[in-house]
Amino acid sequence: MTTTIAAAHLAPVFLDRTATTAKALDAIAEAARAGASLVAFPEAYLPGFPLWTALRAPIHNHDLFAAYVENSVAVDGPEIEQIRQAARRHEVLVSLGISERNPASVGSIWNSNLLIDTDGAVLNHHRKIVPTFYEKLVWTPGDGHGLRVTPTGIGRVGMLICGENTNPLARYTLMAEAEQLHISTWPPLWPTRDPSGDGKNYDLESAIRIRAGAHAFEAKVFNLVVSAVFDDTARRTLHSLGTDAERIIDNSAHGVSMVIGPFGDVVSDVQRSEGILYCDIDLADCVEPKQFHDVTGYYNRFDIFTLNVDRRRVRPITFTGESTAQRTDAALLPATTESGSNG
Repeated sequence: MTTTIAAAHLAPVFLDRTATTAKALDAIAEAARAGASLVAFPEAYLPGFPLWTALRAPIHNHDLFAAYVENSVAVDGPEIEQIRQAARRHEVLVSLGISERNPASVGSIWNSNLLIDTDGAVLNHHRKIVPTFYEKLVWTPGDGHGLRVTPTGIGRVGMLICGENTNPLARYTLMAEAEQLHISTWPPLWPTRDPSGDGKNYDLESAIRIRAGAHAFEAKVFNLVVSAVFDDTARRTLHSLGTDAERIIDNSAHGVSMVIGPFGDVVSDVQRSEGILYCDIDLADCVEPKQFHDVTGYYNRFDIFTLNVDRRRVRPITFTGESTAQRTDAALLPATTESGSNG
């Protein structure tokens, strides 16, 4: 059966959670009108990717960090509630990258991704297990709770955030749960060097093609790749970083959005300009290539290799000796807000 999926290759309204939520609502409605059964948004779409961490020393970025925390969102907050209502109203699955507020700390945030069902329930709530390189200056490490594949009306959906798609064990965890559709989310760009100097700056588009293609080929899945766009709003917000930062941004490779099929080939257009990318897929196409290499089936030696995944939520404190009525730490239990969670 053919299903239409969509990648929201969009720019957030940078560091503005309210305006970015409104833009996401418009995109959900547009994708639904176009017949999409699922629409995916980029890494940390709400409220944008903290690019300044790559471009200026951290001692100069306190104001930007404070603004970023302020514009990060809670899973049980009003912004996510609006997204959930839109998913229910338009009867479309939504994958949303967010910077998530930590109810246990006013200054700690996670790089998270939510999968929201057509009835508005949060099916999966994943926190990036390891922030990559300079992202450690902003985000707290997540846990294994969201390393899972979710049954949905269109098939079995898994998701990883940016550099997690390089982690063989994280990817294998999803493969071993009969993943059919993988969602990989990415920033607008990810510079690692000054392009005018010696050494190789990170080529994000090339890295996406390699990693997303590898997972699609190894897992025999469709990989919905969705990257963010860096626009003039973000440029104006980051103007204080200076002309060197602007030059690095302009001369670094930017992210792309596409769909890669279970044979490892690109089966959609490649989206570079802002817009929504659509692709028709048939998950039955995942079956034939499993004959060649089924690494979670016949093409493995489970008597030699084992993998254990701890899915417990990491919590900073556990209370004992209190009755249910006396408990005051309910806010520290974000998993309870995930109606429809399969774990």
